[in-house]
Amino acid sequence: MAKEEKKQDESLIQRSLVVLKPDTVQRGIIGEIISRFERVGLKIVGMKMVMPGEELYYQHYEDIGQMITRRGEQAFRYNVKYMMSGPVIAIVLEGVEAVPLVRKIVGPTEPKSAEMGTIRGDYSHMSFGYSDSKGIGVPNLVHASGSLAEAKKEIALWFNEDELYNYSDLNEKFTR
Repeated sequence: MAKEEKKQDESLIQRSLVVLKPDTVQRGIIGEIISRFERVGLKIVGMKMVMPGEELYYQHYEDIGQMITRRGEQAFRYNVKYMMSGPVIAIVLEGVEAVPLVRKIVGPTEPKSAEMGTIRGDYSHMSFGYSDSKGIGVPNLVHASGSLAEAKKEIALWFNEDELYNYSDLNEKFTR
């Protein structure tokens, strides 16, 4: 394989941040959710259970303006409160075009709109309207990076470099 082709192939190997939210942990479906990612060939290169404070969530959702424009400042506050209601599992997944693949597996942000077969479609059902009327965050199980740039920023926020691992797995035998 030519050097340029190999470089292009390597750029398609991506990392994405996934956060299994408090409702995933509290419902005891961590393994079921993680297995969805593993079954398609994504590799876990970092994982930990943490109980972040408000500061990390404000840094994570740094582009608050975009979220507030979409759903309102109050909805943002509900979301932060919901995220702080229990521990979460932060995971870094790696694979071929991992960012869009993870988003496809997870489904749209609003569970009500998620197709069956996606994580949110199979395990949740809340609407933005209902959660807003109750003054609660939307329990949608999983956060997944929305773009490659977002993934890089989020991974650096949630993980130190020494918490991420490079290793070969069986799937790479067929993809790399």
